[in-house]
Amino acid sequence: MRLKITHHSVYRYDAPVGFVVQSLRTTPSVFEGQKVIDWKVSIDGADAGPGFRDGAGDWVQVWTIRGPVTEVPVRIDGEVETTDLAGVLRGHREMVHPMVYLQSTEATEPDAALRALAAEPAEDLAPLHLAHALSGLVSDAIAYRPGVTHLNTSAAEALALGEGVCQDHAHVLIALARVRGLPARYVSGYLYADPDGAPHEAAHAWAEIHIGGLGWVGFDAANRTCPDDRYVRTGSGLDARDAAPIRGVRASTGMGAEELDVTVAVEAVAP
Repeated sequence: MRLKITHHSVYRYDAPVGFVVQSLRTTPSVFEGQKVIDWKVSIDGADAGPGFRDGAGDWVQVWTIRGPVTEVPVRIDGEVETTDLAGVLRGHREMVHPMVYLQSTEATEPDAALRALAAEPAEDLAPLHLAHALSGLVSDAIAYRPGVTHLNTSAAEALALGEGVCQDHAHVLIALARVRGLPARYVSGYLYADPDGAPHEAAHAWAEIHIGGLGWVGFDAANRTCPDDRYVRTGSGLDARDAAPIRGVRASTGMGAEELDVTVAVEAVAP
């Protein structure tokens, strides 16, 4: 499938900002399941700094904006050709050992309820079957409902609430997998919303679980599926904060507030 992606973000400040540095992890990953046809990132008034591929195999680009500015528009446009690999991240080169992804973070720290849910599948399940079982438990435990959680909602809080969005499904699944000894990580990217009637977000997130003999396998508990050719993978991390597509710092004379407006669209286009 060929997908056209438009991702526009505008950071607005209520007081002029003198200096902004942004680190973008928004370029599609390099693996057998996707091929970049065209990809452009632009930030008005910004200078592109060095880019590098990190240990997890994700491309990171640094941008510098010298102010004073009251808004920073980030525009991403591109086309990607995708192939359904049944969720397996085949051909992705990285140097970080999978065992690194057994460590918990503030967002994925398991509480008693998460540990109890993780214990439900049988002890003798094969790792791949266990991963599917855990993903199914998350799908059943958390109803998809936008607006009830926020960027800092933890896996424990989302499970207690029983509602959330793709970030929450991913965090809970990651927490469960790590409790059961399976390395797991958070993945950011895009999802083509085909006319199947299922609710999902164009800017999307899911989990990857490392399975011996297979490698990293994606699980999207929010949509009860493994990533297929509707998905575009861009980056990964221990949790949503670690895998954020855009991270930055700013220098200003005051403590002015920041607002963010985001518009994302994913379309299927003819080859």
